[in-house]
Amino acid sequence: TMASKEDLDSARINIAFRDSCSHLLIELNKCRVDTLYVPWQCTDLRHAYEKCQYDEYNKRLKVVSEGGH
Repeated sequence: TMASKEDLDSARINIAFRDSCSHLLIELNKCRVDTLYVPWQCTDLRHAYEKCQYDEYNKRLKVVSEGGH
């Protein structure tokens, strides 16, 4: 599900990170704050966000390789 502009604003997500994965970033950042950025916490959320970013990158790459159609 996409995050609303209000959700992104209240979570203070930088404009550069507002994409179709930003709903996962909101959850990840909340987890990071709640666990005081302990490295071994929030790994499932981090992997979900990174996989989403990777999948989005591959979608963009496919569009470019197909000539933008």
